Amino acid sequence: MATVNLRLGDLVWGKLGRYPPWPGKIVNPPKDLKKPRGKKCFFVKFFGTEDHAWIKVEQLKPYHPHKEEMIKINKGKRFQQAVDAVEEFLKKAKSKDQSSHNSAEEKNRRNSSEERSKQNSGDEKRKGGLSEGKVRKNIGEGKKRVSSASAERGSKSPLKRSQEQSPRKRGRPPKDEKDLTIPESSTVKGMVAGTMAGFKWQPSPVKDGDPHFHHFLLSQTEKPAVCYQAITKKLKVCEEETGSTSIQAADSTAVNGSITPTDKKIGFLGLGLMGSGIVSNLLKMGHTVTVWNRTAEKCDLFIQEGARLGRTPAEVVSTCDITFACVSDPKAAKDLVLGPSGVLQGIRPGKCYVDMSTVDADTVTELAQVIVSRGGRFLEAPVSGNQQLSNDGMLVILAAGDRGLYEDCSSCFQAMGKTSFFLGEVGNAAKMMLIVNMVQGSFMATIAEGLTLAQVTGQSQQTLLDILNQGQLASIFLDQKCQNILQGNFKPDFYLKYIQKDLRLAIALGDSVNHPTPMAAAANEVYKRAKALDQSDNDMSAVYRAYIH
Repeated sequence: MATVNLRLGDLVWGKLGRYPPWPGKIVNPPKDLKKPRGKKCFFVKFFGTEDHAWIKVEQLKPYHPHKEEMIKINKGKRFQQAVDAVEEFLKKAKSKDQSSHNSAEEKNRRNSSEERSKQNSGDEKRKGGLSEGKVRKNIGEGKKRVSSASAERGSKSPLKRSQEQSPRKRGRPPKDEKDLTIPESSTVKGMVAGTMAGFKWQPSPVKDGDPHFHHFLLSQTEKPAVCYQAITKKLKVCEEETGSTSIQAADSTAVNGSITPTDKKIGFLGLGLMGSGIVSNLLKMGHTVTVWNRTAEKCDLFIQEGARLGRTPAEVVSTCDITFACVSDPKAAKDLVLGPSGVLQGIRPGKCYVDMSTVDADTVTELAQVIVSRGGRFLEAPVSGNQQLSNDGMLVILAAGDRGLYEDCSSCFQAMGKTSFFLGEVGNAAKMMLIVNMVQGSFMATIAEGLTLAQVTGQSQQTLLDILNQGQLASIFLDQKCQNILQGNFKPDFYLKYIQKDLRLAIALGDSVNHPTPMAAAANEVYKRAKALDQSDNDMSAVYRAYIH
């Protein structure tokens, strides 16, 4: 979008990244919201959404001159609702202006009548003497000014009087429009671009398999215990003293159901169950990808699909702008970075490394430190899902670390996942991922326990599944895992050995903060028994066999 001259209060079309423009209004940011650095930008409140965002000035267009153009581009229901909200706002503003205009005309007519009346009175009094007439005329004019001012005060509310006495600058929104603006600070000078606050593109109805991608972004705040809920009831952005951070949701729908790939060169290390699906989707969406795997034969299929081959992790990192890695456990993650011809040897200032492995916070923090010490940029981005979701590009991505790098990975995350969360500082994503997998692993063990209990008490396992699928626990996960058990098919979709590893790390996380995890500990023991029964390389649902042997 071309650069334009904009002011506070202007209605605009704001464009975030590669997503469709959305109608909004330039407002002042909350006082405690950290100002981004870089190019000039404005803080925009978007119509039809619950969010605000810093938008670079070159990504903004005036609303009215481009209205028809934007409406032709976007046809979604949510988009139309946003446009309707703008029109309703304009209608209300016009109504208020008309009301003010009529009030001003009425005041002028009243003042003119008083003026004529006083003038006639003055003419009569002049007959009594010029000197006396002048005195009385001055007195009359003084009374007229006082009377006029009194009448004006009587016809306006305190709010309107305040606005009359302090005319607002062009474009400043009226203070009673609480649903459309946040309280304004004294100036917008110095607004400069950088990383953006949480932002939400409302999704259009999904058509023809259009990918639906969600960003969940942390608000940028300078203070560790700030809550902006007082600013607007809809803006759910706060940080608590504990350091845990609530997040703001932001939805996005790729333009025309496709993804515009980044022009950066992408590297990928590790072609296991998850990595294979991720790389396949990166290639399908047009990314330039260089791959490496410990077992080189796994690279062949992707070379045929257009990937380039890297001989070592160091070579991949040195030749690519952003390198992703997805390996099995903390030891593999460390060896990949610190080992011979490892990632660290290829890191130079500006090189980016994204670790998608599910590991503990201490491991990922150590890796981040060594990468950054060489001038590199680091992001942790473990993924929640399984092989099928990886193949379908429907993973959930939990990211933390370099916020700018997170944004640079936007098209890659869209290609591989349906949802992305940015969780703040390094270590947060690792902790959250372990908690998620702890819940999932414990649930799987409970499913297996219920099915075996049904069997030994003479109940139908299929009937139990049918009942569960009709209740509150119904889910794709529940159905698929139960079907695995009923069919005796334990082909790995999520390795049992990896869910046990995650349970072990989650229990250690609880121990580190003296928090009990008895349910996870019990589930972990069942998985350990399943491993002893040689189920490590089967699907996690094979934990069922620990109950029947």
